[in-house]
Amino acid sequence: MHVFVSGRVSLDLAGTLKWRRHQQEELLAHGTDVAEWVVEAGLLTHPPEVDAAGLRQIRRLRELVYAATRTEPERHVEAAELQALADPPPVRSVLVATGVLERQGDLTAVLSTVARDAVELIGSPELDRVRECGRPECTRLFVDDSRGKPRRWCGMAECGNRMKAAEYRRRQRGRRADGSAAGE
Repeated sequence: MHVFVSGRVSLDLAGTLKWRRHQQEELLAHGTDVAEWVVEAGLLTHPPEVDAAGLRQIRRLRELVYAATRTEPERHVEAAELQALADPPPVRSVLVATGVLERQGDLTAVLSTVARDAVELIGSPELDRVRECGRPECTRLFVDDSRGKPRRWCGMAECGNRMKAAEYRRRQRGRRADGSAAGE
């Protein structure tokens, strides 16, 4: 099960390589992982075929997005390569006879859709609202669209709750230390 907390599908793709500064965790290790991510992201209704070349392409797109949107160090945009991935036809929304909406396409259409999202983000003022999670181990990026821009974590479930719990434990230890020092 994948996490979608970034506010943009391209940033969610960038988050599929976790803990970039420490012990990296690859969430797209196999073609089946990519197919599952595509469906969970809502990009396609049915999982696409993903061969070794497709796995390399989606990982390359992920790294292009990360380099172009990260906050530290300086951003690096490979505009021509991103545009080439964005140029093919994107995923199609199709209303099937039963009145159900299907998202149809192959991996090339998925790459195009995600690359288009990245191009739109990189070329917009929204790029200035991209933040990296405040949990030191986490390297997920997200768009901070909160009022006053105070969002510090990629999401509460994984990082926010852990950071708040750690802060609470730190405060409790501080209170105990102050209390034992006062009682001596």
